[in-house]
Order: sequence, then structure tokens, then C-alpha cells
Amino acid sequence: MADIEQLRTLAAVVDDGTFEAAAAALHVTPSAVSQRIKALEERSGRVLVRRSRPVEVTEAGSVLLRLARQLVMLESEADSALAGDEAVDAPAIPLVVNADSLATWVLPALARLEHIAFELVLDDQEHTLDRLRDGTAMAAIGSDPEPVQGCTAHPLGSMLYRAMASPAFADRWCPRGWTPEAAAAAPMLVFDRKDALQHRYLAAFAPGARPPQHFIPASTQFVEAALLGLGWGMLPDLQAEELVAAGELVVLDERRVEEVPLYWHQWSLRSATLDAVAGAIAEEAGRVLRPTVLRPTVRRPTGSRAPDRAHPRSGRRSPA
Repeated sequence: MADIEQLRTLAAVVDDGTFEAAAAALHVTPSAVSQRIKALEERSGRVLVRRSRPVEVTEAGSVLLRLARQLVMLESEADSALAGDEAVDAPAIPLVVNADSLATWVLPALARLEHIAFELVLDDQEHTLDRLRDGTAMAAIGSDPEPVQGCTAHPLGSMLYRAMASPAFADRWCPRGWTPEAAAAAPMLVFDRKDALQHRYLAAFAPGARPPQHFIPASTQFVEAALLGLGWGMLPDLQAEELVAAGELVVLDERRVEEVPLYWHQWSLRSATLDAVAGAIAEEAGRVLRPTVLRPTVRRPTGSRAPDRAHPRSGRRSPA
């Protein structure tokens, strides 16, 4: 069994990116960090990290990184139980969240957990489950219903997206209504080059259309760009419904709606901390997301790995 201090050092090296930064976080010398990693590699017989900047964990290292995070969290929970009402310096829980969820409903859920610290990471769905595999995240909100090895997945509900724009934009680009011809010419908002929502919509509404595109890689600014008339885009009801009610945005197409199912993925670990986070997320999702009828998920057999369902907007949207 690896030494817990060596495992703690491995996690620090990956989190902080360099041996020097990890040494500062652990209050030891860089030489001590290097010796611990070397000893851990000799014990495991594998290279655990690539000495790049930032440091990258190898496939073998990811196995021990997950073990390190689990041990550190369980150790922290034990310290908290023994300390009673005394404050305990607990590690932050790394969570991968898509940008639209973060901008709308995730923060109110996490705000209920007063004694838990978080490290939120925005990532596109294609890499979300990889972060669970390599140990750099303990839980994630994603669109793939299948859990990765060693994890569970539970449905949260769906977010709904509609084609929207400002009234001034609609008056200029589609004064006679939103038609395939108008959609082919009107500037379009895209989150980033992995964002597929607008293109999926166009494939059904205006096949072959290639309108000008503006790339706006931030959820709040994406909505602001629509308000300013920069272009039209697929906006989530959770962000836009009040703006539509106020007349600041208009729905261009009332018929076509993109439904994006979301799932909660987390390690299969008996942890009061993770259970509390999962409970808060599920409670808020049940309050604000649309219920979806989904097939039950099961744990994937050891050694199997189905491909991730690509998340088209760098942490923003969902269906592939």
C-alpha cells in the first residue's frame, strides 16, 4: 500500500501543476516532493506524472490519484467527526460543471452546503468523464447516461433551449418571420467550435445554411450578445424566460425545442461529503429542471468503456 503522504503529494503536484508549487502548498521543499514522487513511482513500478509544465498525470498515475483523493477526503471526514464542532481544514471537492448549469441552477444548490469547499471546473462534455477516470474530479454534471468504471450516474432532468434573438435583430433579419432563408443569412451565435446546438437546429430548419458566426465562449456573455443584437442563438429557458417575458428577447421558432438531459456522475465511494453534494444537486435539479423519462443506468462492468457522448459547447450544452 502506498504511503498516504506520498499520495497526498501526488495530488498536490497534479493540482498545482509543478513540483515547486506543490512544495509550497505542502510546506515542504521541492526536493522532498521529488523524493516522494520518485518513491511512489519505484513502489508502483510505473511513471506516474509527466514532468511537463503543468505536470500531467499518466494513466497509471490516475489510478493512484483517485486513491489519493479518496483517502484524503475520508481522512478529512474522520477528522471532522472526531473534532465535533471544531473547524477542520477540509480539501476542496473538485466538480466538473457545464457553463449553462453553473450560470443558472448549480450555485444555489452548492450554497446550501456551508461547510464544504468546492473547486469548480468548466469543461466540455467530451472530456468531463475523462476527468472522473483520471481522478482530477470527484463528480460531474454531464450528458452521458452511462457511468464510467468505478462511478455511478443518476438522471437530474433536462434543460430546454430555443432559438432566440433581440427584437431589433428580428426586425432587421426576419421582418416577415423566421424562415430558412432568413436563418441562412442572419448572424449566428456559437459558444465555441465544439458547440453543436445551433448547427443541429439549422440541419433540421434550414439544411445547408451557413450563416456568419460569432464565437462567444461564456454563458452569461452569450445571452448578453443576443440582447445586444449581435446574433441569434439557442438559449436555455432558465436564462432567457424572464427576458422573453420582459420583451428583451423574442423566440424565433416556437415549434423546435432542444431538450438536453443532464446526469450526475460521481465516484462509487461511501462518503458523507459526496452524498451531501449529490443530495443538494438533486434537490435543486428537481426544482428547476424538466423531468425526463430516462432508461435506468447501471454500473459498467470492469474493463469496459463506451465512448463519451460529446458535449457540443465547452461545458455549455449537451446533446451530441
